[in-house]
Amino acid sequence: MEFELLENDVLESLEDLGYKGPLLDDGALAQAVSHGASSPEFTKLCAWLVSELRLFCKLEENVQATNSPNEAEEFQLEMSGLLSEMNCPYVSLTSGDVTKRLHNQKNCLLLLTYLISELEAARMLCVNAPPKKAQEGGGSEVFQELKGICIALGMSKPPANITMFQFFSGIEKKLKETLAKVPPNHVGKPLLKKQLGPAHWEKIEAINQAIVNEYEVRRKLLVKRLDVTVQSFGWSDRAKSQTEKLAKVYQPKRALLSTKCTISIANLLAARQDLSKIMRTSSGSIREKTACAINKEIE
Repeated sequence: MEFELLENDVLESLEDLGYKGPLLDDGALAQAVSHGASSPEFTKLCAWLVSELRLFCKLEENVQATNSPNEAEEFQLEMSGLLSEMNCPYVSLTSGDVTKRLHNQKNCLLLLTYLISELEAARMLCVNAPPKKAQEGGGSEVFQELKGICIALGMSKPPANITMFQFFSGIEKKLKETLAKVPPNHVGKPLLKKQLGPAHWEKIEAINQAIVNEYEVRRKLLVKRLDVTVQSFGWSDRAKSQTEKLAKVYQPKRALLSTKCTISIANLLAARQDLSKIMRTSSGSIREKTACAINKEIE
């Protein structure tokens, strides 16, 4: 009876939030929750709630919906990282064997209730926040970058009526004044010297995105291998009694390991010529810092 009441509350809240998925059908939510992380429909609902929540909150972690029960473990690992970042207060969702938390009907309903309440609160805060304060406290990503440039160069706040041409001309002038005070080779010459047109930048952006996707896959693989390695530590009978202690130590550190790549075209523009110099790992200058006692041992 308790589960039925909780399911009804979840369904009503989902309708209020604008969810239009298949779990609104009679009995669909109960069936999905009973299978938990092994149910692709349950993971899709969780992923939808998280995607809506990310519109209002800056979250590093994210969760992807699954396509088969075989992906349940990966989904639970992603959800564990997200809940750690959100400082979820429910112990049953943040401790214990991470691969078994969402195979429990009670925990699955608790997870949905938590995500729903967080999304409802985020939307209410967004509605009630005064627009002026929101603008002063944040701003777009471009605004934040330009603000950072001005602070780094020690520039005063520009007047409200300044044009974009005047603004960037002021940055250029201040930058030249700053560079004149440092040694000639302090910054170095740019690695990219050729003037590129819009077509070139589009191709570079496409190449960068392909590389970003590739390295995100590699990072996911490394993190997955780490999770499996840490999980194997708990296979012994002695370690099974220390499962909660291991989770408390590992999960906070695991939550900080993002698989997202932050390299952009700005890094290409900022690159200096010294990045094109390839130093051999066996060169004298490098070996001075990497040599150790074990290298002197003869096989």
